[in-house]
Amino acid sequence: MPKDNYLPCLLQLFRQYGYDGATLSKIAAATGLGKASLYHHFPGGKEEMMTSVLAYVEGWLDKNLLPSLQGDGTAQLKLQRMGDRLLELYEGGEQPCLFAILLSGSARDTFHAQVQRLFETWIVAIAKVLMAEGIEEKVAKQKAEKAVILVQGSLILSQGLNDIKIFKQTIDNLPTELLLS
Repeated sequence: MPKDNYLPCLLQLFRQYGYDGATLSKIAAATGLGKASLYHHFPGGKEEMMTSVLAYVEGWLDKNLLPSLQGDGTAQLKLQRMGDRLLELYEGGEQPCLFAILLSGSARDTFHAQVQRLFETWIVAIAKVLMAEGIEEKVAKQKAEKAVILVQGSLILSQGLNDIKIFKQTIDNLPTELLLS
């Protein structure tokens, strides 16, 4: 089986246990691969696995999240489509953010540049939607950063309080909040 088939499983493991907690034993058990097979697919070990998972997430963002902010429709509709994609990515608020997990552990230095690039791409895409509505570039960028803060913060709060309604409500309200003057 190609290594790409294991990436959804690895994403789930890294979300659940973090980079440090996702041991090779846990990875082997979850994927059904022995340690030797894991190294066959990922010669660079766990670091290569995480790099591959980040590339997988980036591909998902490129195919799902970013296109939701482009194309036809009003800014409100584009931001609602983005929210729909975020609900998919985070399974309605049930799944933690891989980026937050990576930025708080020992893997921060190793993967920071990739995570930073993904956040910056997302912020720029939101800002473009807002600028198309006539919002000045500096303000649009600030609002786009606020959008990411609200999404990520509400996800963490939902997880901490074990109440996914917080995340869903934030996603529902986000388009209106971003488009208010």
